[in-house]
Amino acid sequence: MDMFDDGANGPTDGNNSPEFSVTELSGAIKRIIEGEFSHVRIKGEVGRVSRPRSGHIYLDLKDDKSVINGVIWKGVSARLETQPEEGMEVVATGRITTFGGQSKYQIIIEDIKPAGMGALMALLEKRKKMLAAEGLFDASRKRPLPYLPEIIGVVTSPSGAVIRDILHRLRDRFPRKVLIWPVAVQGAKSAPEVARAIEGFNALTPGGSMPRPDLLIVARGGGSVEDLWGFNEEIVARAVAAGTIPLISAVGHETDTTLIDFVSDKRAPTPTAAAELAVPVRHELLAWLEGQSARMGQLLSNGLTARAQRLRDMSRALPRAETLLDGPRQRLDRAGEQLGPALIAGVQRRRVRLADVSGSLRPATLRQRVANDHRRLEERAGRLGPALGRGVAEKRDRFESRAKAFRPAALAREHTAKAEAFGKLVLRLSEAGMRQTQGWRQKLTALERLRNTLGYEATLERGYAVVRGDGAVVTDTRTAQKAAVLEIQFADGRMLVGSKPAANRKKAAPETPEQGSLL
Repeated sequence: MDMFDDGANGPTDGNNSPEFSVTELSGAIKRIIEGEFSHVRIKGEVGRVSRPRSGHIYLDLKDDKSVINGVIWKGVSARLETQPEEGMEVVATGRITTFGGQSKYQIIIEDIKPAGMGALMALLEKRKKMLAAEGLFDASRKRPLPYLPEIIGVVTSPSGAVIRDILHRLRDRFPRKVLIWPVAVQGAKSAPEVARAIEGFNALTPGGSMPRPDLLIVARGGGSVEDLWGFNEEIVARAVAAGTIPLISAVGHETDTTLIDFVSDKRAPTPTAAAELAVPVRHELLAWLEGQSARMGQLLSNGLTARAQRLRDMSRALPRAETLLDGPRQRLDRAGEQLGPALIAGVQRRRVRLADVSGSLRPATLRQRVANDHRRLEERAGRLGPALGRGVAEKRDRFESRAKAFRPAALAREHTAKAEAFGKLVLRLSEAGMRQTQGWRQKLTALERLRNTLGYEATLERGYAVVRGDGAVVTDTRTAQKAAVLEIQFADGRMLVGSKPAANRKKAAPETPEQGSLL
C-alpha cells in the first residue's frame, strides 16, 4: 500500500494525495486481487455460455445473489472431461483476475466439474428431454437387426475384456467377420472417438476395399456414472441417430443406462448379450434346418401318395379305350353307305338344271342384242363429233380474247422502268458501301497512329532500347548477369549479345549471324 502514500508527484492544488493514471490504478488493483486469490474453487450454477470462433469459452457462474464472469481458454477447454452447459451446477477451479478494459473481475478457469452426482443426473435428464423432443428416441426410427450379418463392426477398447467376451461369444454361436474400431471408452477423448468411429463405419462404401459392416456394436464394461459419461454426450447420440447401419448398444451392466441406449436400435444389458443378439446359434439353426428338411420330405411323400391314390380312383371311372371308338366308327360306316346315292342324286339335279338353262338360249336373240348395241354405238359416235367441235371452238375463242389483252409494248415499258430503278438502287448501294469502307479505313488508320504513339517502338525512335534476357524483359543488372543470352532491340532491329568468352563469340560469329548482328 506504499504506492498510494507516495508523494513524489507533489501537491498541485493544496492536496497531498498522489495522482495516478487509469492504467496504473487498474494494474495495482489487478496485482492485489491476483495476489490475494491466486487459486480458488467456486461452486455455482452455469449461466450464460458463449463459444466464439476463437475456441475460448465465456460463461457466468451464479448463485441466488451474485454472478461472476468466467473464462476458459481454448487449450484448457479441449482437455475438459465435461463441457459446461447452461443450468449445470459445477465446481470451477482457477484464479481470480481483473480485466481493466471493462473494469471487471473474472475467474480464469483451469478445471470445471459437475458438483456431485445430482448435477450429472440433472444434466443427463436435460439432454434426454431435448433429444426426445427432437424425435431421436422414437420407435419409428429403430431399424430391424439383420438376422445373420456377414460383417460386424465393434466400437470398443481393444485392450479390455469386453472385446474378448464378444469375440468368444460370436465364435461359440456363429463365427462372423469382425471389424474392430479401437476407441477410448473413458475420459475426455471417449465421446469424440466413439462418434468418429460410428461415422467412419457408416461412411464406408459397400463393396469397397474395406468391407462395410452390416451391424454395429458399441460396447463397454461397467463403471460409475463418471466413467460412462462419454456415452451420455450429445455428439455420440447424434452420431448414432445419423447412421444408417443398425446398432446395438452394450454400455455398462444391466442397471446402467446411457443416452446411447435410447438412440440405438437395440439395447443389450451386457456386451456378451450384444453378441447373442447379433447372431443366432449355429447348432440350433442346423437342428432347425434338419427338422424342416425331414418335415419337407414327409410332406412330399404324403403328397405324392395322395395324388397317386386319386389318380387310381379317377382311372377306375374312365371307360376302356376300345369302347371310346365304337360310336365314331359306327357313324363313319353309315356316312359311307349314304355317300354314293347322295353323289348320284346331286349330279342328276345339276344335269336337269343345265338342260333348263340351255333351252332358253337362242341365236336370234343374241343377234338382236348385238344389233341393238351396235345401233346405240353409232348414235353416240354421231353426237361425239359436233360436241368435240364445239369444245374446240369455245377454247379457241377464250385463247383469242386473252391474246388480244396481251400488249408487248406495255410489258417492254414496265421492264425498262424496273431496269432503271434497279440500276439506281445498285448505284446507291455501291456508294454506301464505298462510304462505309472509307470510314472503316479512316478508323483503322487512326487506331494504327494511336498504337504507334502508345507503343514502345516510338520510344525506341528517340534513342532508347529494350533488353531481354532468355526471352524475358530485363530491368536490372542482377537479372542481366544471370541471363545466358541478352537480346537488345533498337528502333531499326534486334541484336543478340552472348555471355560466352570473347574468343568463342568471335569464332562463332560467321556461323550464327544472330550473334552481334542486326536482325
